[in-house]
Amino acid sequence: MDIQLKRGLLDVCVLAAIKNEDSYGYKIIKDMKPYIELSESTLYTILKRLETENMLTVRSAEHGGRLRKYYNITDEGLKRIEQFKCDWEEMLFIYRFVTKEDDGDDKA
Repeated sequence: MDIQLKRGLLDVCVLAAIKNEDSYGYKIIKDMKPYIELSESTLYTILKRLETENMLTVRSAEHGGRLRKYYNITDEGLKRIEQFKCDWEEMLFIYRFVTKEDDGDDKA
């Protein structure tokens, strides 16, 4: 898979994981695990990039005697998810075009 495409998909997956409630690194990985494998190092790179792009905010709170970073999606992050949904519809049309001969559908 194209690295830029994969990067964009992972960004949106992380945003979707925190869409409904603030979350922290381990929980994000756990929530995504049924759908996609993501290493901690990859996740934290994505989180930092999303923070820099103002798609999420970060706050620290004590939990079990340690500071834990909680991530919250911003309006910009929610817009990115909506944009992804629109982009995905276009990708599905392209996919159908590319694979139409595989389905035995030779209509032009």
